[in-house]
Amino acid sequence: MCRQGHRSAVDTVADADHAVPTGPGSPADVRQAVRRALAGRSGGLTRDAEDAAGDVLLVASELVTNAMLHGGGVTGFDVTRTERAVRLSVSDRSDRLPVAVDQFDEVGRMRVGGRGWMIVCTLASDVVVSRLRAGGKRITAEVPLLPGPRV
Repeated sequence: MCRQGHRSAVDTVADADHAVPTGPGSPADVRQAVRRALAGRSGGLTRDAEDAAGDVLLVASELVTNAMLHGGGVTGFDVTRTERAVRLSVSDRSDRLPVAVDQFDEVGRMRVGGRGWMIVCTLASDVVVSRLRAGGKRITAEVPLLPGPRV
């Protein structure tokens, strides 16, 4: 799923215990939830964490947009912040696993769109796709708030 050397996994789990039963209405709703989670922790963000917040917002937007476009809609969303990272979980109705799309079509023309999964895999330090027993899947991505090497 994500490129080699990047932690990603697929497993099967019961429906999420902590996911919101109904998903956000739009990527903008998710970005607001992420902003609240980032601001809600005492002590605020360091300058590096503020810079990384853009990565978190982008990953959240991409996960939700992909669930809406390819997953039959968002069925759950959860955001958790630790000192070093933000963990985002988005559930949808589809059993189809995400795939990276080649940026060029079969005749060499550059494709419009299709880069969301690549963005998630690039910015997240950890990505897990869990098949839900009741159907659908949950994608959990952990985005670091501290600067570090990107492979």
